[in-house]
Amino acid sequence: MKTLISDPEVIAPNFKRRLSGVTTTLLRVVPVQARSVRIAALGPILPDETPQIRWRDVPGLARKPQGRPFRIWHARRNIEMLPGLILRALGFPLKLVFTSASQRKHSAWSRFLIARMDAVIATSPMSASYLKVASTVVMHGIDIDVFRPAEAGETPPPVLVEAVARGRVVGCFGRIRAQKGTDVFVDAMIEVLPHYPDVTALVLGRATGEYTGFLADLKGRVEAAGLGDRILFPGEVGPLETPEYYRALSLFVAPQRWEGFGVTPLEAMASGVPVVATMVGAFSSLVVEGETGSLIAPGDASAMALAVRRWLDDEPGRARAGEAGRARVAEHFSLETEAAAINAVYQTLWDA
Repeated sequence: MKTLISDPEVIAPNFKRRLSGVTTTLLRVVPVQARSVRIAALGPILPDETPQIRWRDVPGLARKPQGRPFRIWHARRNIEMLPGLILRALGFPLKLVFTSASQRKHSAWSRFLIARMDAVIATSPMSASYLKVASTVVMHGIDIDVFRPAEAGETPPPVLVEAVARGRVVGCFGRIRAQKGTDVFVDAMIEVLPHYPDVTALVLGRATGEYTGFLADLKGRVEAAGLGDRILFPGEVGPLETPEYYRALSLFVAPQRWEGFGVTPLEAMASGVPVVATMVGAFSSLVVEGETGSLIAPGDASAMALAVRRWLDDEPGRARAGEAGRARVAEHFSLETEAAAINAVYQTLWDA
C-alpha cells in the first residue's frame, strides 16, 4: 500500500522513469526528511514506502498548506524545475528549491531556470562553483544502518560465494560506460589480478542502450587476458540488494572520469571497505588520502593498479582504513545530517 501524504508542506518531484543516482538519493533522504516536515514525492516510479502524492492530488496544491504560508517545490532536474515555475505562475502558493550536483558549465536553459529559484542547494563546493547564483552546500548522506560492515558468518551474495571462499573481492559499482570509467577499472584489474591469484574483480551494474557495445568490448578484453572467471559482470541488482555486495568486498574502486557527486564511496566506507577513487565529483571531500583510501587522477589505469596493489598488500592497513571510513561517514555523511540541512533551507524560506 502506498504511503500517501495529505496536505504536504514540501513536494519532491522525481520525473525520471529509470533508476539513477539522483533518484536513489531522493528516495533515501525523503523518508528521513519526513520525520520533521510533511514532505511527499511525486513521480511515476515511486516505491510504496516513499511518502508521496498522486498526480490527481496536484490540483489540491493550489491551497496553502496548514500552518505554512506556502508549499515548497524541491526540484533536482530541469524537467522538474519547469513544472514548478508553471504552477507558481498559475497562482499556486509555491517557493521553488533546486539541488544542483553538476560540475560543469550549465546550459543557457538551465541558467534561466536556476535563476528563478527561491533557493539553490549544491551537493559539493565544486558544484557550487559552477552556479551563477548563491547556494547552500549540502552534501549527500547515506543510511549507515543499511550500509554496514559484514558480520561474522554472514553469507555473501550467491554470485560471490566462490570468490569470497577463494580470497578477496575488489568491486566497482554503477552504470557501465566510459563516463563512469568502467574501462579504466577493467584495464587496471587486468594488470593487477595475475599477481594476486586470490583476488576477484566485480563490475556490478548494467550497460544501457548505446553502451552495450562498450560492455561487449570490455568482456572481450577480459576473455583475451584469460580472466573470464575472475572479472565478473553479473549485471544490475536492486537497491535493496546492493548493500550485501559492498559487505563482500575487500576494496572498492570508484573509477569515474566525471561525476556530479557520487555516493558509492560513502556506501563502501560505511560498509567498512577502503576506497580507491578518482579526483572527480565530491570524491576528494569524501575519501581521506591514506586514511580511508586513495585518490588518483581520472583515466589512469596504471595509477589505479598501483593504488589497488598498495591496499591489497597491507592487510592491517586495509582493516584500519575500513574502520576509519565507517567512522567518517557516521560523523559527517549520515542521512540524518543531510535531511536536517535540507530541511533547514526550507525553514529559512518559511521564516523569511
